[in-house]
Amino acid sequence: MMRGKTEDPILVTRSSLPPLEEYVEMLKPIWESAWLTNMGAYHEEFKEKLKEYMDVPCLELFVNGHMALELALQAMNLEGEVITTPFSFSSTTHAIVRNGLTPVFCDINREDYTIDVELLESLITERTSAIVPVHVYGNLCDVERIQEIGERHHLKVIYDAAHAFGEELDGRGVGQWGNASMFSFHATKVFHSIEGGAVAFGDKSLEPLFYQLKNFGITGYETVEYVGTNGKMNEFQAAMGLCNLRHVDRSIEKRGILAARYRERLEGVEGIRLCRENPRVRKNYAYMPVVFDGYRLGRDEIFRILKEHNIYARKYFYPCINSYQCYRDRFRAEDTPVAADISKKVLTLPLYEDLPLEAVDRICDIILESGKGAGGTE
Repeated sequence: MMRGKTEDPILVTRSSLPPLEEYVEMLKPIWESAWLTNMGAYHEEFKEKLKEYMDVPCLELFVNGHMALELALQAMNLEGEVITTPFSFSSTTHAIVRNGLTPVFCDINREDYTIDVELLESLITERTSAIVPVHVYGNLCDVERIQEIGERHHLKVIYDAAHAFGEELDGRGVGQWGNASMFSFHATKVFHSIEGGAVAFGDKSLEPLFYQLKNFGITGYETVEYVGTNGKMNEFQAAMGLCNLRHVDRSIEKRGILAARYRERLEGVEGIRLCRENPRVRKNYAYMPVVFDGYRLGRDEIFRILKEHNIYARKYFYPCINSYQCYRDRFRAEDTPVAADISKKVLTLPLYEDLPLEAVDRICDIILESGKGAGGTE
């Protein structure tokens, strides 16, 4: 039975936090040393522990995921065009444009909403220098096909892996694919350091360059060889990251239980489509996207009804990047019809570690019973 409005709002996400006393204890050495930033002890410890957890050979930390992606692109010394997807957060394309590069939008597939590898090669020209695919909602791109295409055309592959922290394909850390992968540790993510991000990469010779680019391009006491920026992660972020890393597996396990309940309640319902699951992937259950395609109520109506019940889902991603005001004169959303279609039908439902299982049932009840009220029966 569909109940009335909830007393407290249910948001689409809520940050996982370690016990307060655990974080406070981590702050004491910062106070004692007064070393607050500039690659301190926690920064270096966090970096090493992440490399081990994520199963990647090389990793550099950054103040946030966007800066990590922007500097990863700069480090690759790219020119011309970069193929990417319009079905992503604004950061993906902004990072390309802010590097003086031209984004070329490839459509997505309808199964997991990642870049459509069947269309990829048709967009490659003599001006193409890289591909920036996006692991959407934690759904991994077809990394094997993309790797083959990239190598054959001599293109760099830099993944936007903001949603893919801790994921593995056949037991191999996702950050091992491509020339580099950007991960976001924003407070809304499965794993966070309040703000923060990282680039995983395989070419060890890039280590000093990444370090220098995030530190204003400084290469010595009296030498500045690159036009860098201030992209450094501070000690307070690193301390939070170290704390959360101790608890992240439990957090992912809890999210998995909630995602399974959503699937149990919504899978197979006419007009409701859930993402295809890849049995080869160790998932992190980052998001719970639901596509309303032929359901009795449209996405926007479901969004409104949930909001009336104090439940705040998210139209994620809407609108597509190639229909943003800042890009409207350069690109057309009609050129990527699948992305445009999905963006108008997808809703990410609340999913976070502390969400009660009863809240998932309540959300599903509202969706299913509202559908009944629109006419017909289940």
